[in-house]
Amino acid sequence: MTSVDNQHVDLSALRINRSTPTSQPNKSGKGKYIIIAICILAAIGGYYYFSESNFSFSAEEIEVATASLTSPSQANAVLTASGYVVAQRKASVSSKATGRLELLYVIEGDQLKKGAVIGRIESNDVEAILTQTNASAEVAKANLQNSIVELEDAKLNADRQKSMHAQGATSTLDLTNAEARLRRAQAAVLSSEASVKVAIANIRSAQVQVENTYIRAPFDGTVLNKNANVGEVITSLGAAAGSRGAVVTLADMSSLEVEADVSESNIERLKADQQCEITLDAFPEKRYRGFVSKIIPTADRAKATVLTKVRFAERDERVLPEMSAKVLFLKDNSSVESDNVSPKITIQSSAVISRKGKKVVFIMKNDKVIESTVEIGEDIGGLLEIKSGLSAGAKVVLNPSEKLSSGTSVTLKK
Repeated sequence: MTSVDNQHVDLSALRINRSTPTSQPNKSGKGKYIIIAICILAAIGGYYYFSESNFSFSAEEIEVATASLTSPSQANAVLTASGYVVAQRKASVSSKATGRLELLYVIEGDQLKKGAVIGRIESNDVEAILTQTNASAEVAKANLQNSIVELEDAKLNADRQKSMHAQGATSTLDLTNAEARLRRAQAAVLSSEASVKVAIANIRSAQVQVENTYIRAPFDGTVLNKNANVGEVITSLGAAAGSRGAVVTLADMSSLEVEADVSESNIERLKADQQCEITLDAFPEKRYRGFVSKIIPTADRAKATVLTKVRFAERDERVLPEMSAKVLFLKDNSSVESDNVSPKITIQSSAVISRKGKKVVFIMKNDKVIESTVEIGEDIGGLLEIKSGLSAGAKVVLNPSEKLSSGTSVTLKK
């Protein structure tokens, strides 16, 4: 084997040549520039995407208020209160007797007169008692007639005995017996007359029991609810299991009033017969004239309010019990505007700003705002009238910032 002399071996041929031939292009440098350009384009696209998106972190926080319909009378109002329409004459009508409901003649919405029959419970038992008492009365009357006939006969006999005794034709014993018979006949007549009176009273009692099976309207009113159906047991107590206490709920619509809670700190502003304007939440465009009918002379300790009743001076069939209402208590010598004066759209003054010489508001729709040019009217009770450019119920931005514009994403302040 030939040995190798390590000391004379040339290792220079094993070195790596790190120099780059000038004839090859620098491909890695171009790749870096391409990656940087892609990153810049992605950043620009992401900026525009997120600036136009609806994400909450990019949306401006705002406060909004609702454009509402306001009547001109509000400028003369000394106080505003909310309440509900309540019927002052309202009853849950039931039967005095207990039994199964046999007939029901009414449904919801029916208008009834006082005394009208609403329904009837089964009455076979009380009608049988009435028939029996009528028969007993006939027997008592027959006994009375018999007693009268007996009395007449006793009187004739007593008179005859007296005449004969005076002539000495009869004994004193016969006269005494005749007089005793007369007294018994008189007593029998009195007893028969009393029996007739008892029989008549029994008839009256049975008639009342029969009448109690009829359910009648206690006053003129409208049926609000039907609480029972034919076949159900009706009881005046209403506490028995499986029974009904009331057949219908009846209300006198002419007694409708608005009951409103007024803060006890403001009660001194109100007085009896003070003029009011009533607006129902269901029909905000319609206003009703009213007046304070009664201020209840006690306060609610829990709410620190005083109950005030406002009567309608005029109303129509749209006014229904339990509707929510708003009441404007007017100043002295003020009255509700005539019906031909329509309510006006109003908003808070802080929602209106000037831009390019025009009055504008920002309307919130689907988490974005839309700029709208409006025409301003008069001041109504601290609110601005909007003649055009806005509809009732629209949500407008309060105190809009200078950077707010149409299309800006917004979110409500918490």
